[in-house]
Amino acid sequence: MTRKLKVSRLNLRLVLLFGTALLLLGVQIAALFPGITTPMERMEYAAHDLLVRLRGAHPPSGDIVIVAIDDFSFNWTGYQWPWPRSYLAGIVDQVNAGGGKVIGLDIFLFEPDSHPDGDAALAKSLSQSPAAVSVMQIFKDPKQNITTIRKPLSMYRDVFDGLGITSFSLDEDLIIRSVEAYDNYRDKTYYHWALEIARRYLGSEPASKPDLSGLQFGNINIPLRAGHMLVNFSGPAGTYPTYSAANVHDGITLEENPNAFRGKIVLIGATTLTLQDFYPTPFSARIPTPGVEVVANAVDTIISGQFMSEAPPWLSMIIIILAAVVATLLTRSGHPIMTIISMIIIMAGYALLGFLIFFYYRYIIPVVAPEIMLFLGVVVPTLEQSISQELEKRRVRSLFTRFISPEMVDQLMSTRDINSLNKRANLSIIFSDIRGFTTLSEQLSPEEVVALLNPYLKAMTKVIHKHGGTVDKYEGDAIIAFFGEPVAYEDHAERAIRTAIDMRKALFQLGIRWEMEGRQVRNIDIGIGINSGEVFVGLLGSAQRINYTIIGDNVNLASRLQDLSKTYRWPVIISESTYQYVKDKYEAELVDSVVVKGKTKAVNVYKLLGRKGGADSERIQPWKFL
Repeated sequence: MTRKLKVSRLNLRLVLLFGTALLLLGVQIAALFPGITTPMERMEYAAHDLLVRLRGAHPPSGDIVIVAIDDFSFNWTGYQWPWPRSYLAGIVDQVNAGGGKVIGLDIFLFEPDSHPDGDAALAKSLSQSPAAVSVMQIFKDPKQNITTIRKPLSMYRDVFDGLGITSFSLDEDLIIRSVEAYDNYRDKTYYHWALEIARRYLGSEPASKPDLSGLQFGNINIPLRAGHMLVNFSGPAGTYPTYSAANVHDGITLEENPNAFRGKIVLIGATTLTLQDFYPTPFSARIPTPGVEVVANAVDTIISGQFMSEAPPWLSMIIIILAAVVATLLTRSGHPIMTIISMIIIMAGYALLGFLIFFYYRYIIPVVAPEIMLFLGVVVPTLEQSISQELEKRRVRSLFTRFISPEMVDQLMSTRDINSLNKRANLSIIFSDIRGFTTLSEQLSPEEVVALLNPYLKAMTKVIHKHGGTVDKYEGDAIIAFFGEPVAYEDHAERAIRTAIDMRKALFQLGIRWEMEGRQVRNIDIGIGINSGEVFVGLLGSAQRINYTIIGDNVNLASRLQDLSKTYRWPVIISESTYQYVKDKYEAELVDSVVVKGKTKAVNVYKLLGRKGGADSERIQPWKFL
């Protein structure tokens, strides 16, 4: 019977493991279909971005600068967009004068300028550049199955050395990681203008032989992802040297730096938020990068040859299958703890391997899917071995955490013997009550009472638990707690004393917070009674409701001491028995010997003053409002 059970469990583990593998492989296959974006893809995108950020920014080539049509230029010139082409001509003239090698004009020149002779001036300036490249657009309307093309005016086409499409590729999470390398119109291929810029700068042959996985550029092959070139971003926005267009036009830039443009690629484009040409990148989704700087990164990727590439889908599937095999071997060890530790080590090692491959080779292997396969392939079968026991533990914990302290739950879970929790024990008991709260509550709305009382009870409970106490119950604004069970402490009286002192400190901090919130709360303090002695402690109640509580004369005495704090107008009153426990460390003043209600013998009552040798500022002070 036992062997059959083991075989059955083994079969169930294999079903769970290979079921997980088939599910992940199915998700990978689904991602191959156009228009389908799986959660796994989104996670792989995030992993890609994490790799980029872990690698960090790297210095750009130094061959590219940006002339920014920025907010300063708009304010300085007073122009609205589009700017006069004659003004743009002045910018081009300055770049030519500075020795720029290639000008990339990221401005649409599809319509004539509204100013006379503006187009002629700009065309003339561009004709005097060593090389000039600009943008064109190909529009596709899938509904009407119509494709149109827009190019600069003919006078510009005569002077530009290259034109290219300007399409960016936002992934499904709206982050740009690549540019569309090429597009077709009427059997003619048009390449991205970043390729045209790089070609003119390097003196290379035109790009050729494009397909979804790559294209030929000179003597190198540029890897593509579904026809898109991954951009190897040098850093977040502001990585490339940028000069304000107004300063360039007015000659200030060359005056300050005569070599600002010499021998460089100069990209002229918008960086103002007004023109909304901004895109989130792997370095930052919150601080987007101007489109012209995205192009700068794309051009830099090409001229530096630092291309990024991704593992093909078939390799991803093989890695997932290998992860399933590794998970199968790990789950056969029969030692759950060692299995989990081994899994964590392998997962961390694979993540490190993925980073190192990316760091040194700029090659992106799938990280999320194999890690999920390994994790689920190990954890799901391992959890299956102990799930019944774990569910039982959770059921018991869920039942008792509603009634007893966290320490009590731990004690209960370890002993599993409820009867052993019922006993007589020497404990220290605290009764606390807010002075003046009844009068105050009559002046407040129910909502305001709750807004004060809940934070108070939370703060006091935190202090009690900090010193190892168990909260017995709340009675309005009163709190009853005890120390020494279910976790036994020899210094239970001292813990109760420290709790009382810290409760008053916590109330003082609450008062500061309430005052900052504008609450009209004044003259609030607490009265605390502490007694030590033998009581009954255990689980009392019915099948419908049970509580872990204390009963006995010593409990009643603690309550009476709290009442006496009003009589003696002192915040903390302790009994003779508590005083004997703490007299070597704490100062107390005998104030009376009284017969409290329910007692026939007089009881010595003490005012707690503070720790012996403590600073005066730490000593307990009487209530100021009484």
